[in-house]
Amino acid sequence: MDRTIAIGDIHGDLEHLERLLAKLPDLDACDTVVFLGDYIDRGPASREVIERVERFRTEFPGRCVTLRGNHEDAWLDCWEKPNPGFLLPQSNGCLETLRSFVDCAGLTEFQTAARLLEPSKWLPASLRDWMRQLPTWYEDEHAIYVHAGLEGEGTLWLHPGLGRERPLMWMREGDFWTGYLGKRLVFGHTVTSQLPVDHLTWFQKIFDDKADVWFRADLIGVDTGCGKGGFLSAVELPSQKVYESR
Repeated sequence: MDRTIAIGDIHGDLEHLERLLAKLPDLDACDTVVFLGDYIDRGPASREVIERVERFRTEFPGRCVTLRGNHEDAWLDCWEKPNPGFLLPQSNGCLETLRSFVDCAGLTEFQTAARLLEPSKWLPASLRDWMRQLPTWYEDEHAIYVHAGLEGEGTLWLHPGLGRERPLMWMREGDFWTGYLGKRLVFGHTVTSQLPVDHLTWFQKIFDDKADVWFRADLIGVDTGCGKGGFLSAVELPSQKVYESR
C-alpha cells in the first residue's frame, strides 16, 4: 500500500530536520510526504529550513505537501500590518527568524526590535508569496492532515473543506483532543507533552513518555517540541510507525 509520512513542526531547527530525513525509509513515486507547517521561528535556521524543505519537495519523486502553520499565517498578517503581540514576545521566536535573514551584529536592542517590527522591509517577498500559497489541509486514503485541528465542539467537528481555515492552523480545544471521532487525523501545533492522557490506563501511564508522538482513537499528534528543546517526529501511515530525530 502507498505510504504517507507526516512530519511535525520544525521551527527553524535544521539539524533536527536533517537528522529526521536521514532516518526515513527509502521512498518512491507512490509515496507521499506531508509537512504539517511551522517551519520558522524559535530555532536558529528558519531561512535554511525553508530552503531545505523546498529542495526536498522539488527532488522528491512522489507527492510532497507543505501545509501552512499558524506561524506562517501570523507572518503573512504581519507583512500587511505588523503585530507587536506576535513579533516581540521571546517565546514566539520571531527574533531568531529575523537573525536568519538579516545580519543584526552591531545593532542595539532597540534597533533590532525596530527592524523586527518592519517585516516587509527585510522578509523577502518571495517568502511571503511562498507562505501565501501553502494549503491549510490535505487528505488521502489514510488520513486528514492539518496543522492544528478542526472547527467544531464536543463530538461534532467539521471536515476541513466545510469549516473555516483559521481553526485548521490555530485551534487548541480540549474537546477536540478528547471528543473527535471520525477519519484518522494527524496534527501538530500543540506539543504532545501538553496533550491529555486520560485515555491511558494507570499501567500505561507508568511507561508513557509524554514527549512521544501522541495517539488517541482517531487522532495522532506529532509536535514533539522541535525548536524549543524537543525533537522532530514523523509518523508513517498506514503502519503508524514513528520516526524521531532524537
